[in-house]
Order: sequence, then structure tokens, then C-alpha cells
Amino acid sequence: MEPNLALVDSGLAVAESSNFWPVLFLILGLVILLVIVKKLIKKFAVENSHLDQMIFLVRMPKEKPKDEGGATGLTTQQLREAIAQGETIFSGIGGLKADRGLRAWLFGREDHFSFEIVAHNSKISFYVAAPRAKALYLEQQIHAHYPEASIEEVDDYNAFTSRGAILSAFLRPKRNFIFPFKTYNDMEADPMNSIVNVMSKLELNESVSVQYVVRSAKRGWHKVMKDVVSKAYKIQSVSEVFKISTAALTGFSNFIIHYIILGPFNMLETKAKDNEVQRKELTEKEKEMLKKMEEKNSKAGLDINLRLVVAAPDKLRAQMYLDNMASAYSEYNYYEYGNTFGQAIKTNQQKIINNFIYRRFIKRQSFLLNTEEICSLFHFPLPHTETPNIDWLVSKTAPAPNNIPNEGIILGYNIFRGIKTNIRVKRLDRRRHCYAIGKSGTGKSVLLANMAIQDIENGDGVCIMEPNGDLIEDILNRIPPERAEDVIVFSPADMERPMGLNLLEFDERYPEQKSFVINEMIGIFDKLYDLKATGGPMFEQYMRNALLLIMDDPETGSTLMEISKVLADESFRKMKLNKCKNPTVVDFWRKEAEKAGGDAALANIVPYITSKLTSFVSNDMMRPIIGQQKSAFNMRDIMDNKKILMVDLPKGAIGETNAYLLGMIMVGKILMAALSRTDIPQEQRKDFYLYIDEFQNFTTNSICQILSEARKYALSLTVAHQYIGQLSKNNDNQIKDAIFGNVGTMISFKVGSEDAQFLTKDFGPVFNEYDMVNVGRGGFMKLLVDGATTRPFSFQTVWPLMGTAREEMAKKIRTLSRYKFGQDRSLVDSEILRRSGMIQ
Repeated sequence: MEPNLALVDSGLAVAESSNFWPVLFLILGLVILLVIVKKLIKKFAVENSHLDQMIFLVRMPKEKPKDEGGATGLTTQQLREAIAQGETIFSGIGGLKADRGLRAWLFGREDHFSFEIVAHNSKISFYVAAPRAKALYLEQQIHAHYPEASIEEVDDYNAFTSRGAILSAFLRPKRNFIFPFKTYNDMEADPMNSIVNVMSKLELNESVSVQYVVRSAKRGWHKVMKDVVSKAYKIQSVSEVFKISTAALTGFSNFIIHYIILGPFNMLETKAKDNEVQRKELTEKEKEMLKKMEEKNSKAGLDINLRLVVAAPDKLRAQMYLDNMASAYSEYNYYEYGNTFGQAIKTNQQKIINNFIYRRFIKRQSFLLNTEEICSLFHFPLPHTETPNIDWLVSKTAPAPNNIPNEGIILGYNIFRGIKTNIRVKRLDRRRHCYAIGKSGTGKSVLLANMAIQDIENGDGVCIMEPNGDLIEDILNRIPPERAEDVIVFSPADMERPMGLNLLEFDERYPEQKSFVINEMIGIFDKLYDLKATGGPMFEQYMRNALLLIMDDPETGSTLMEISKVLADESFRKMKLNKCKNPTVVDFWRKEAEKAGGDAALANIVPYITSKLTSFVSNDMMRPIIGQQKSAFNMRDIMDNKKILMVDLPKGAIGETNAYLLGMIMVGKILMAALSRTDIPQEQRKDFYLYIDEFQNFTTNSICQILSEARKYALSLTVAHQYIGQLSKNNDNQIKDAIFGNVGTMISFKVGSEDAQFLTKDFGPVFNEYDMVNVGRGGFMKLLVDGATTRPFSFQTVWPLMGTAREEMAKKIRTLSRYKFGQDRSLVDSEILRRSGMIQ
């Protein structure tokens, strides 16, 4: 057909016209300008994309799984299954729809995630980063497959030292993406060990970081791999595949796919048809590799940037670490029939470091892996991993129950997956008591202080007892001014104005109190001196009758001072016997004690009993306290009128035995006052809260009665101590059994391994021994809610302490208390001397 000359002439005329070339150049200029503007906009967007990222520190619990026989460790199959948990996270990312549209074209894709391993300051940490819009998605994915993981949003870290050398590199495969790497399914051990082991051998001022920036691969790569494998089967030659696919594929344009990749295969296929006689069969290795390709193609794919950054005091050490890290990736190489990592690319160091810092995805440095390959490069550490210095989760966390009350005082709070829940306990549930255990300095005193401060602010009555003094001071500093008049500070160390405390004092309206006092007194001396081993029934018989005798007529003296006197002073005993109305007691002294001979003679018994009292009655600090006939305050009045009693018993200041004696006397008087509330209806009994820190020092077996019965009398007990062994003495587990059999709310801070083994009966299966031994700040709680105990959950105390500190007000309250309730020392001494007959 001859060309249409008219059309040709018309086209030439247009080209020769004066307007054509300017218009063409204008269009080309606009296109070039658009490309430049687009590049600048994209560069700005990429450089500032880090501002919209969220960074998370991920910690995993280190707990070795046990088989049915109790052995730890994983079989190869169990190891692969454990690693495969992380693959699902990458599958989710690979399944995300890639950013498209005008915004993606102009600003670049914003859907990449970063997974990082950082060794710095002798710690190997695992981080993840995501765009703010997708951070919640990533967090949910991790929690879905690692429910016990801790994911904490953190500020960006700085792994670079201020001085020294910083080197960086990025890695890429030698061959096309269609060739697979070794994965965890091809190995007997965790493949990531080779990477983290290098990172575990750093000095304090050195760091090594690995960064994997990933995003979902664009559509098309599955078809490429499918066609490549299909062609390879047809031409029966994998070696030809190697020749053609020597460079990694960085894009998926139709031109590259159909002409560069598949075009040669089409030619080879045609050639194979022409030479069918010469075609050879695939070897077993080649068949295996094609199968690996098919397996790779069966999973989601992600584009990835792999960067290494090291910092060391000098360039030589930095280069050594960089080379060691690059060599560690040889673990994944499939030589001859698969893919291998090439040499670390170190050109343009500053740009690589900047890309690392800002977590940029650089397309020309990327390569494609499927989820199994990426999971082999990066997964969170497995519990059995023995690599030192990994930043493990010290203990698991668990959510607070859904039925946490909205009323009552705050015990602390629960944080689970970023959600903070205040933990409250209702007033009625507190009557079933609260028990806290934990090593020194773990938060027990903070818990007690915060609870007591809230009770005081609510206008309730409280008593706080402790053997150190710090807890009392913290609470005293936070007492509101309007409650200053309600405070009684019992401080034995204040020798100028001692407050009387007479355990033998009782309300004659309640005759049963006399028996309670005597039993409590014998229990106290048993606790102090172990009477079963050193006293026996003879001590108890004489002590009981001595107490009954002096208490029968309080007006002539009824304190610990009179016990020794009634035993050793015949005239005083005779005076007491003449006033005694209890014939059984009179008969004991006149017909038995005074007439006994031999070892049972009174003269032999007296020194044995008085020796146990001498350390108290002869002590200049204790005598003015226990020697006063009338106690400085009435415990029943304190309970009924919601007053505040602070019992300050610092062992270092007043002596250990003295502190224990006074503490046990105080607990006995509180219990006695609570039991006397039977004279008022139950609904009129006002709640009174007793707090005892290191309570094992201040309790006899009467604590068992408090735990089992005191709730009926509105006495709520909160106790704390350090370890379970403190609750047993000479194989007597009565207090221990009462605690774990009656306490409603139980709290465990960090404990020793022996206690952890015991406590897992209450806190398992949610928490195990490893959790209880290694928990950091805070602990675990089983809360009583409406009479039912909740499932255990993690718990933290409130710090700093609640309330407002008023140190000047605290000093005024102390002064007010000592003048209201204390007595002048000289007056007390005179009264004791008068009763002893030394002055008239």
C-alpha cells in the first residue's frame, strides 16, 4: 500500500510551524519540573516519616518449657513450631494491601515496619517500629501470637557512643529473589543464634544493631516465580536458570518480567523442543531446589532492607564486629542451588547510618523474601535461648478482672497492654483481711502506707504498727490538719513523757477479759522465750496463778512490775492473798506453792520466772511504760471513735525484745477491744483498720482468732512480712495455716524460690515460680470482690505516696500527742516507787 502523501505533508507542515517546538519544549520542561518537584516532595516526606513512627520495646518471658517428665528444652519439631509463631506476624504484614494512589505516588509508600535487634550497654533488646496509623495493628498482631509478651512504647534509643568509630553496611543477596535461603525448617538449631551470639560479646562502650525494614511486596512476584519454575521443569535445566537470574529483581514492570526474566526461558523452551534427544533429566538436588522455590512461592512475600550498624572505641574493633555480623548471615546461605548473601555493602556510610536512624525504606537496596525466610532472620527470643544479656521480661503480666469495683480505697493499679486499671477493694471485702509477702524493699510498706493514708483521709479509725519507724513517719507527714486531734503516737523512745501500756488492765464489766489477758501474757512469753523448751508446765502454772492473784485486786498494783514482787515478796503476796476473792488461787499459793519442797520449792521457781521479767522491769525505758497502772489510752475508745493510733517500735532504738513485747501487748489489747464489741449491734460497729508491718514479730497465736473472728467485730487486718518461714516456729504452723486459710486478698511481691514454690498454689497457673522470683517493681494479687476471690493478676503500688506531705504539721501532731497522752517522767517514777514501797 502506498503512503498517504497528503498526511505526510500535513505532519511536516505542523512540525515546521513556528508553534510546534516551543510547545514541545514547554511540555518537556513541565514534565521535567514535575519529576523534580515529585522527587523533592518524596525526599522531604521520606526524611520526615520517622516523626510519625511509634517505637516499641518487646520483652519475652524467659521460662523454659518442661515436658511431662519435668525436663527442659525443645525438640527440633518444638523449636520450629516456636519460631513459626513469629512467621504469622510477617504473614499479616505481607497480606496488607500496598499503599497506592496519588498520595503514594507523590509522597512514597508509608506502610513499612521495622524490626530491630540492638546490643548496647550489655543488653540485647528487641524493638519494633510502625507508622502511627498501623502501630495498633502491629501491637495486636504480636499480642495475638505472643500473649505473654510485654510491648512498651518507648522513646527512640541511641545506640551510638559519643566517641569512637561508627561503621555501617547493608546486605543483599547475590542471586535473584526466586532462589530461596535456608530457613528454620532446614536447621536443627535456632538460626538467629549466630546473630545474637556475636552481639553478646561486646564491651560496655560498644554496640551492634541489626535493622530489618519490611513492607508487603507488590503483586506479580508470585506469577514470576510460578512461570520460572514451570519453565525450568519444561527445559529440564536449573543451570540455565542460574545463568539468567544472576541479579536481584528490584521492580516488577511488565518489560522486566516478560522480556528480561521470561524471554530467555521462552527461547530455551523452543531450543529444548528442537533438541529433545539431548535433553537431560533434573538431578535430585535440582528437583529439591525447584520444590523449595515452589514452597517459597506458597507464602506471602515482603520487600526488605537489611542494615548493620556498629559502634566501637576504634575503627579496627568496629570493622571486626561489622565483619563478624555479616559473616553470621552465612548461616542462611544455600550454596550452589540456592541464594546467598553477598558482601556487606559499605559505600556511602553516612547515608546508610541516616537511613538506619530514620528507618527509611530504600527501594534500590531492597530484596524480596517470603515470611518463612524473614522469620528465620528475625523472631523474638525463645524461652530456651541461652545467649547471655538478652533483655528478657522479668515476669509475666496479666489483666485485672472485669469485676474490679469502682468504690473503696485504691490498693494500686494494673497495667496490661497499655491499659491502666485502678485496683480498689470494697469495705466489706476488707473485713476478710489482706496479706502481703515480699522481700525487703519490694513495696510492702508503700502498700500499707497508701492504704492507711486513704483510710485517714476518709475519716476512718486506724492503727499502724511497725518495727522500723519509716512507715510511721511517712503516714504521719500526710495526716490532714482536721484529723490532728485524733492522733495518738505511741513512741517508747520518748523517755521524757512515757505513755503507759498495761496489758494486765481489763474492763471489769467483761470478766472474760481476765482469762484472755492471762492467756495472752503466757503466749507472749512463750513467743519470746519458747517456754515449751525452757519453761514447761511449771512455769505456766506459777505465772498463771501469779497473774490471777495480782489482777484480782488492781487497786493494790496490777502490772508486770508486780509479778516479780508477788513471787519474791512474802508480805506483798500475803496482802494480795488477803484481798483475793478467788479460792482456787488462794489455795494454790497457801497449800501448794508455799509448802512445796525440792525442785518445786517456791524459792527455786521464783528466780527462773523473774529472770524473764528483769530485762523489762529493770530497763529505764521500759519500766515507765509497763509500770503504769493505767494505760495512756483506751483501745475500745480508739476503735469506736475512729481515732488514729501509731505504734512506733523501732528495734534499733528501743531494742528488739522490747519492741516485740510492746507490739504483742498492743495487738492483744486491740483484739480484746474488738471482742468486747458484742455489746453493740453489728451494724453499729464502725470499721477499724489494723496495719502491721513485719507482723510475725508482734503476734501470738491470738492472730488466728483475729483472722477467723474479727470481721464480725469490724476489725480489718492488713499484714506484711518477708518470707513464709517467719510464720512457723518449732514445727508450729498454726499462724501460717490461719493466714492462708482465712485471708481474702493476697499480694505477693518478689519472693525467694522456696516461697515461690509454695505460693504458686495460689497464684498459678497464671504466674509461675520464675515470675514470682523475678518480678521487678510491683507484684501479683488475688483480690476479694464481693466475697469471691479473683483470678491472679499483675499489680503495682502507687508511688510517690498518696496524700500531701506536711512535715511541720507532723511535728506539731507529735508534740500534741505526747502532751495529751504522755506523763511526766518524774511523776511516773514516783508512782512506781510508791507502789514498790520505796517511798511513802
